[in-house]
Amino acid sequence: MRAMIHYQPGTPLRMVDVPVPQAGRGAILIEVEACGVCRTDLHLIDGELPHPALPVIPGHEIVGRVAAIGNGVTGFLPGQRVGVPWLGWTCGTCHFCISGRENLCDGARFTGYQINGGYAEYAVADARYCFPLPDVGDAALLAPLLCAGLIGYRALRLAGESRRLGIYGFGAAAHIVAQVLKFEGREFYAFTRPGDIASQAFARKLGATWAGDTDQQPPAPLDAALIFAPAGALVPTALRHTEKGGCVVCAGIHMSDIPAFPYAILWGERSIRSVANLTRVDGLEFLDLAPRIPIGTEVHRFPLASANEALGRLRRGEFQGAAVLTMGN
Repeated sequence: MRAMIHYQPGTPLRMVDVPVPQAGRGAILIEVEACGVCRTDLHLIDGELPHPALPVIPGHEIVGRVAAIGNGVTGFLPGQRVGVPWLGWTCGTCHFCISGRENLCDGARFTGYQINGGYAEYAVADARYCFPLPDVGDAALLAPLLCAGLIGYRALRLAGESRRLGIYGFGAAAHIVAQVLKFEGREFYAFTRPGDIASQAFARKLGATWAGDTDQQPPAPLDAALIFAPAGALVPTALRHTEKGGCVVCAGIHMSDIPAFPYAILWGERSIRSVANLTRVDGLEFLDLAPRIPIGTEVHRFPLASANEALGRLRRGEFQGAAVLTMGN
């Protein structure tokens, strides 16, 4: 099979022909239809994530069909469409796992990072961490739900019942969570890189009450802020715009250092939280909610061989929504 492999930080992915992997006990082999391209993949390739299992096939927004089923697997059928997210394995026995916080498991392993992912024609995944997906429709439109959608959903839930939310960084995750906010009748304010008129227009199209630059003052104080951009300097900025008792949620797996800030902008029972991965419960809840909204994703398709181009365009912010690799199966 063809696979795009990450060998060394700071170098482009390489297209390699490798054997089709086998579905061992508890696993399923998936013929990949589409795989989303996530900013986390950039952090991996740039060497910003510790201890990757190199060489590794990136990609953790996998949509495909069950091609083979390993021993001990129940609940899946050959040909069934499934999705594979970032969280690929947990121990199931630590105090985090048994208390419903498997996303914090110290032994957790992640798709496209410590487990080969979906930048390939086939992928193997632990069946316990795969989600059933709609059997019909465009696989490319489903792929961003597996990370951008799930992380946005978890970030929103950590923000509680906030009615007026700021979204910092209007990319793949933001354009999905915006639709959840609109469905739930909440207001959102979109903050983009200064001068990014296209992203601001995209946010307004999706229902933003206001859209502007990150260095601008919103027209009303925020109950909560969701930060999807990997820029630590946005944390004190968001705190300054957040009402007393409000929450700033940092949704990325990697962020540049947060600069020092005065205690006064945290005082008033404001809080700062991070999002760590996801739980399978998050996945089931969100994937049940998505078709009821229904969520529509804005995707830009690239063939597997163009993964480096897709990553480069994502880095430069050249499109709205999400990039997706398609296999042409």
